[in-house]
Amino acid sequence: MRWMLWTFLVVVGIVLLVVAIGWLVPRDHVATRIGRYRQSPEAIWTAITDVDAMPLWREGLKSVKKLPDRNGLPAHIEVTSMGELPLETVEMTPPRKLVGRIADAKLPFGGTWTFEIAPAPDGATLRITENGYITNPVFRFMSRFVLGYTGEIDKYLRSLAKKFGEQPQIGA
Repeated sequence: MRWMLWTFLVVVGIVLLVVAIGWLVPRDHVATRIGRYRQSPEAIWTAITDVDAMPLWREGLKSVKKLPDRNGLPAHIEVTSMGELPLETVEMTPPRKLVGRIADAKLPFGGTWTFEIAPAPDGATLRITENGYITNPVFRFMSRFVLGYTGEIDKYLRSLAKKFGEQPQIGA
């Protein structure tokens, strides 16, 4: 019976430690990664703005549901195994820049993703910058120390490379 008490106390201690450390991690973060592709800026632009085709190439994306435009710009819901994530476009400058924002203030995280496409000698680059925030201290701890802030960006850039039949070339 004592071992059960000690196990319980250790688990509670670990949870409290995770929460305490999570409160010390800054709420806001910025993460940037760059993918290099042997494609034109226009081909990359088409891929990242064709939301109907995204479930065909994006790892982890099951489906999308289009929403009515907001302020004249597209909006949609991404459906993954983690649930639904409403997104809205806040800036669109073809074929160079796209800024999307999580459109649900009730979520324990949020922010924007800025996609910047630039020509390169052998194709183009796509820089994704996440300006995010995480309100839940457990999620902050997990994002900072377990998952990493660039995990979803890297997955997106890898998926895009596979869509084009290329090996991922991802850097800071």
